[in-house]
Amino acid sequence: MTEPLTVSHQLIAAHLVDGRMAPGEEIGLRVDQALCQDATGTLVMQELEALGLDRVRTAPSVQYVDHNILQADERNAEDHLFLRSAAQRFGLWYSKPGNGVSHPTHMQRFGVPGASLAGSDSHTCAAGALGMLAVGTGGLDVALAMAGEPLYLRMPRIWGIRLEGELPDWVSAKDVILELLRRHGVKGGLGRILEYHGPGLATLTAMDRHVIANMGAELGATTSVFPADEAVRRFLRAEGREQDFRPLTAEPGAPYDLTDVVDLSALEPLIAAPTSPGNVVPVREAAGTPISQVVIGSSANPGLRDFAVAAAMAKGRQTHGGVSFDVNPSSRETLQDLTLTGAVFDLIAAGARIHQAGCLGCIGMGQAPAAGRHSLRTFPRNFPGRSGTSDDSVWLCSPETATASALTGEITDPRAWALREGVPPPHLDLPEHASVNRAMLEPPPPAETSAAVELVRGPNISALPDLDPLPDTLDGPVLLKTGDNVSTDEISPAGAKALPYRSNLPRLADFTFTRVDPDYPERARRTGAHLVVAGDNYGQGSSREHAAITPRLLGLRAVLARSYARIHWQNLANYGVLPLEFTDPADYDRISQGDELRLTGLRSRLGDAQDAPLLVHNTTKDEDYRVTHHLTARRRTAVLAGGVIPAVAARRSAPTTG
Repeated sequence: MTEPLTVSHQLIAAHLVDGRMAPGEEIGLRVDQALCQDATGTLVMQELEALGLDRVRTAPSVQYVDHNILQADERNAEDHLFLRSAAQRFGLWYSKPGNGVSHPTHMQRFGVPGASLAGSDSHTCAAGALGMLAVGTGGLDVALAMAGEPLYLRMPRIWGIRLEGELPDWVSAKDVILELLRRHGVKGGLGRILEYHGPGLATLTAMDRHVIANMGAELGATTSVFPADEAVRRFLRAEGREQDFRPLTAEPGAPYDLTDVVDLSALEPLIAAPTSPGNVVPVREAAGTPISQVVIGSSANPGLRDFAVAAAMAKGRQTHGGVSFDVNPSSRETLQDLTLTGAVFDLIAAGARIHQAGCLGCIGMGQAPAAGRHSLRTFPRNFPGRSGTSDDSVWLCSPETATASALTGEITDPRAWALREGVPPPHLDLPEHASVNRAMLEPPPPAETSAAVELVRGPNISALPDLDPLPDTLDGPVLLKTGDNVSTDEISPAGAKALPYRSNLPRLADFTFTRVDPDYPERARRTGAHLVVAGDNYGQGSSREHAAITPRLLGLRAVLARSYARIHWQNLANYGVLPLEFTDPADYDRISQGDELRLTGLRSRLGDAQDAPLLVHNTTKDEDYRVTHHLTARRRTAVLAGGVIPAVAARRSAPTTG
């Protein structure tokens, strides 16, 4: 008798083309849809070119411009021209600057229950709100998926999270995911899919679920999955796409590998303190902390409701004189609906600053806070310096908490504010049908037209680097030793200084690790081949493969870590950097920055079929450490070749036998 299946297992089974659904084993998945954003997309487009692709196989594939939309000089504008020409050349939809953040916009225009989606942004998992199998990954993996290759990952364990009850007044979906982060931290979801079920689901809209699914990335989860039920049908109906609905729910009695229960009715307003999404405390414990900035928006709180509740709270009131209250609409459609309902007028009258639809402050492109002052944001991440200010202090919270705090000038529990002001919970009269706007979405041209399109390359767009094979013997110093939970923001920074160089890899390399060690780029260029030693959860956060490429350009050949975040581990291997893991985590403490390390016989050892431990010799201290790599045969081939692109080139140039 066949065991009943969870939603996650149904989705994986429907797209499985390689491997079997056993936790920890590598599986290959057929990808239906793909998305890129502009901070990662220029590399994806160059990777498509390097792979020799004529036209993408995934449909739809969409290139969004939502990150680098502040055009302080010519560099971002050049990227936009390149991306538009590449979308036309390879057959992608093109979402123009100002159309909206990729995740809510994709959900509004293209999301389909039961489909698989790969995206070169870690928050691609937000589409799980519609009953999709949506996985954020590195750009090269997305390029391969667009070329028709399977998306490879380790089969996750399915973590069933039962939702019960109903959210109290002044508590919203952001508090649900913050509660899970409070319980489990930023590593709690590693190797897992979070699947939500239970009677509490009926009280959450599709966009509420988007909030929760989006920040599953902060738990380190492979993705998050919700069923496709009546809430999803209502969402698609509002978007004029009810015909795309198909029901998808867990089969009765389907077992989960792990379980958890969240009683929605027992939740209270929560807030993540600097400098990690896992530093969650009740808002009442942080109440009274003075603030200077509040920002509403981002893919983590993108729904019309999230802005409308802020407008209802602020209506007829003024934000505190010492607070900049910034509003980033998540999509042009949402901005239109906010305007039609009068919410934009109420926000402006209350002192809010309305910005264009896009990521903006979430990625450090504008709205940088004052140094040493507290900023409250409805964003997904608050890693050090991500805001664009080195000495930042960013807190993550719900729109209710953010707005109450903007009105008082200090961190404020919205329940306490409502009681003090005599304010009832807001009644939101939201439109049943969205202001569907496709004007800023350009469809791909016909295939016969695409082939003649020339890529528009400005002077700030560099070529992909040539990557040499991994040597048999690797000698080099530990040029940098980091602690736990180092994010890709700390390896390859976000912000208005670095982001415009996303397409100029040699120049972007100048920013590598500078948030950890400002001298790293100069030392690396002088040294050449070297290693980095890291703690737990190395490379958490953004999917940006720049955090693997620019260290590689500077001579990084191997990383020794206690553990890795999934996407960064894949990106390192994709670009020929050997990701090694201590078999004894205590060996991390025995290595010092500056120690000379040696690995020998790499090509023969990695060529073996076994995941046998390797030996690292510390020539400075005359010590040996056992490490493992967890690389499948396919990934070992790529690392030995110097990366996936040279491995693909070698495979294509190999003589065939007949």
